[in-house]
Amino acid sequence: MTDYGHDLLFGTFLTPTAQPVHQAVELAVVSDRAGLDLATFQDHPYLPRFHDTWTLISYAAARTERIHLTGNVLNLPLRPPAVLARAVASLDLLSGGRIELGIGAGGFWDAIEAMGSRRLTPGESVAALDEGLRIIREIWAADQPGPVRVKGDHYQVSGAKRGPAPAHDIKIWVGAYKPRMLRLIGRAADGALPSLGYLPNGPADLAELNKYIDAGAQAANRDPKAVRRLLNVSGQFAATGRSLLNGPAEQWAEELAGLTLEHGVSAFILATDDAATIERFAAEVAPATRQLVAAERGQPVA
Repeated sequence: MTDYGHDLLFGTFLTPTAQPVHQAVELAVVSDRAGLDLATFQDHPYLPRFHDTWTLISYAAARTERIHLTGNVLNLPLRPPAVLARAVASLDLLSGGRIELGIGAGGFWDAIEAMGSRRLTPGESVAALDEGLRIIREIWAADQPGPVRVKGDHYQVSGAKRGPAPAHDIKIWVGAYKPRMLRLIGRAADGALPSLGYLPNGPADLAELNKYIDAGAQAANRDPKAVRRLLNVSGQFAATGRSLLNGPAEQWAEELAGLTLEHGVSAFILATDDAATIERFAAEVAPATRQLVAAERGQPVA
């Protein structure tokens, strides 16, 4: 069993559809009022049927009160890292410290190239993300002396001024599945954010992902426990159990608690655009999962 010991987070994975115009924002409001920790939004800047995700997050931040917001995950090839760093820090300040940074190296390269960015090989995309993360963290480090200088193969910053500093310690969560990217997460990120539906063997593949993340962390002299393991999930509530996350709320809680205790997953982000499902996830699944994990850990329920 691999329990990394993090407090559990629960959130939603929303579609930034342009029609109806305010649907994703209203669902973020529902998530906020239901008591969830995160509202996250897909980012596909090349799809005209979607709102621009960063604009949408900014609008959602103004409509919500306590929930944290992030892209799931932001497309780095179409968002220059120095500019993105300032945008994220600015919105974190404006929202009272409620912005996190979910980010990815890009994957739909025909569409990314059509929007004006250079096509990268898998190895190049890992290197570009590594450089991008360095730039983002350097821009945020407003208390450090001197300007930011990063001379990479994909991004160059030559004397950029630092700041603004975010309102809180923004976490960088990377969407990834392959060994090189997972090792980068262990070395340089705060969390891994894959989707359960993209794992060919389902939850069994989480052990392999953890192996590479842990190796990356250890090679960088980091404690693997410092890296949060998040997971996008989907499911259906039903009167009787049929399959994984397809059954009553108590079954969901047992299965999610198992993923925490067996594979160290400590943030579950439910892909849904249905308000009633969001409310049930928050009211029934999240507290029950927390109780089960706390009991197994021998801890009081917060």
